Amino acid sequence: MIHFDTIFLVDDDPINNLINKRLLGKVELAENIVEFLEGEEALVKLHDITPGQSVLIFLDINMPVLNGWEFLNKYQEIHACRSDKIVILSSSIDYQDKLKAKEYHVVSGFLEKPLTLEKIRMQMEKYEQE
Repeated sequence: MIHFDTIFLVDDDPINNLINKRLLGKVELAENIVEFLEGEEALVKLHDITPGQSVLIFLDINMPVLNGWEFLNKYQEIHACRSDKIVILSSSIDYQDKLKAKEYHVVSGFLEKPLTLEKIRMQMEKYEQE
């Protein structure tokens, strides 16, 4: 299975982050799993990670301060040289959100909450086939 240097969990719900961190820890996709309650913090932290390191970002859409779409816009501006994998992890079942996610070349997946081992495996299989 593919491996990342770091996983970012960007979700304003600390309980979701805790559950997802434990779940991702079970599949051993990365040594480091970092939680962020707001997108701005995650964008700042990316400055500390060299562009050569592989980062997987699970991003919620509906967050206060900086929502997922705003995060993606800033990410594309600030971190255009990075090649991180960004997966939207949202409770939204709105088809328009899925269509909008496809407009961002940096988004490599859209998963509905809750995150499960099966959803993680399916997403990782996509990366292995690239």
